[in-house]
Amino acid sequence: MSEQNQYTEDNIRSLDWKEHIRMRPGMYIGKLGDGSSPDDGIYILLKEVLDNCIDEFVMGAGKTIEVTIKDKTVAVRDYGRGIPLGKVVDVVSKMNTGGKYDSLAFKKSVGLNGVGTKAVNALSNYFRVESVREDKQKAAEFSAGNLVLEEDIIETTKRKGTKVTFIPDEAIFKNYKFRNEYVIKMLKNYCYLNTGLTIIYNGEKYFSENGLKDLLEENIAEEDMVYPIIHLIGEDIEVALTHSKSQYSEEYHSFVNGQNTTQGGTHLLAFREAVVKTIREFYNKGFEPSDIRKSIVSAVSVKVMEPVFESQTKTKLGSTDMGPDLPSVRTFVNDFVKNKLDNFLHKNPDVADLLLRKILQAERERKELSGIRKLAKDRAKKANLHNKKLRDCRVHFTDVKNPRYLESTLFITEGDSASGSITKSRDVNTQGVFSLRGKPLNSYGMSKKIVYENEEFNLLQSALDIEEGMGDLRYNNIVIATDADVDGMHIRLLLITFFLQFFPELIKEGHLYILQTPLFRIRNRKETIYCYSEQERVDAIEKLKPKPEITRFKGLGEISPDEFKNFIGETIRLDPVMMDKGTSIEQLLSFYMGKNTPDRQKFIINNLKVELDVVEK
Repeated sequence: MSEQNQYTEDNIRSLDWKEHIRMRPGMYIGKLGDGSSPDDGIYILLKEVLDNCIDEFVMGAGKTIEVTIKDKTVAVRDYGRGIPLGKVVDVVSKMNTGGKYDSLAFKKSVGLNGVGTKAVNALSNYFRVESVREDKQKAAEFSAGNLVLEEDIIETTKRKGTKVTFIPDEAIFKNYKFRNEYVIKMLKNYCYLNTGLTIIYNGEKYFSENGLKDLLEENIAEEDMVYPIIHLIGEDIEVALTHSKSQYSEEYHSFVNGQNTTQGGTHLLAFREAVVKTIREFYNKGFEPSDIRKSIVSAVSVKVMEPVFESQTKTKLGSTDMGPDLPSVRTFVNDFVKNKLDNFLHKNPDVADLLLRKILQAERERKELSGIRKLAKDRAKKANLHNKKLRDCRVHFTDVKNPRYLESTLFITEGDSASGSITKSRDVNTQGVFSLRGKPLNSYGMSKKIVYENEEFNLLQSALDIEEGMGDLRYNNIVIATDADVDGMHIRLLLITFFLQFFPELIKEGHLYILQTPLFRIRNRKETIYCYSEQERVDAIEKLKPKPEITRFKGLGEISPDEFKNFIGETIRLDPVMMDKGTSIEQLLSFYMGKNTPDRQKFIINNLKVELDVVEK
């Protein structure tokens, strides 16, 4: 037997808890990322610490949580009961240690496996935990999970509770940065789901008086609602819903025990089914489910005894029952919706009439589109989609149980040269490339019919598999990769218009990005630096004295495949496409993409930036 094929005791290695977490972080926090995506690891670390604070609030201990993020240092302070002082070190550094194994103490906790804070500890180059109970304090500090300081128990006048401070390890999270928008959205969700809770973030207070009703008001403008939000509350369940006048797809915000289940699960499936069943019975009509749910904007939250999620990041509920000796999730949700929504519609005939009109309108539009859809599918088939327009990835990641699902990315490029470079340098397992032919159509003000009649839009929709909604989205990240010139900017704008017009959930749920590529390459014989801005160029020239070689990239096609690997791999830089609070999509598109107006002309003049390319000779 050859030496390399030998398998002996020497091949067997046991990792301690922190080594295993650091070697396989994806098993515990999903993808790593740099903070440009809401599901990047640094936000999961924050969430794991916050979950413990929320559990204290749910147990009636502490109504305020303080969160501070300064540069890369995160501090979270609650005013709960505090960790028992004799267990402060064990709770954050020993697996299978925690108070949540006692189901009586944490009946409907977010997490029961005791892994969360251990993962934060192991993946931080600095981690400090302080606990105050009965006028005494105990604190300990760690680095990469290793205990470096354990303080004695001391007397204190501080209020009881727990404070965790950590700095994510830059050796694991490359070039990361916390984005306020993502942090604030996370904190607001906690407030929506826990009325009476106040979270103070960098001095700003957040709270909610109306729960999920407030969440929907945050996500849909009042003038875009077909009818006022229906808000239904019961024991262990809360629902809010309305329909949008402008968007086409379904939009759901789902939660289990305070956890935002971005991939849904059994509770969301039950809710979607229950809405259809209840409305059919109320109107005594056999409406198509798609007509009832078209343009729905809703939120559902349930509390489940010892929930089972399909991954450590808890993005999809797998539990089928509410708990031991309790009804199934499906039965529980269906009974609640059937009772409460039916009663509401009977008591509010004006709302019932508006809802009926919306369903009938959706029915008419579906029938008008049915023939066009068939023709569009035939065209997509004839175009040989997977060869002509789409260079697909090898593995399809619609199954969120796959830990690499979060990495799945589709690059939308312009022209053959750019798509060719990305295709040759991509990770074929997780990254696909869709090549545009010329500039897309300005779709503002057009009906869904244009998505099927326009070849580019039809094929792009097919590539993403979003015709029936976001549930079958084939790529978690959709990245617009165009040149950083006027034409490239225009293509970006037209694509964003398309997604806002027909699939706004892609943006609202944080799936759409702009790829940053370097403007300059500065190098000498020993080192190469890629620069994404004029300031980075100046700094690089200063660092690589004297007179380094300077290359100005004017298009993606000018970057070789070998170089492109540096820009779409671990060090990829992405700018998320985000919507401001309370933004009306109709007003936004009308202003930027509608007919020219004096207001827009004035806006352009006031915000015009003149950029000069500096060519080094």
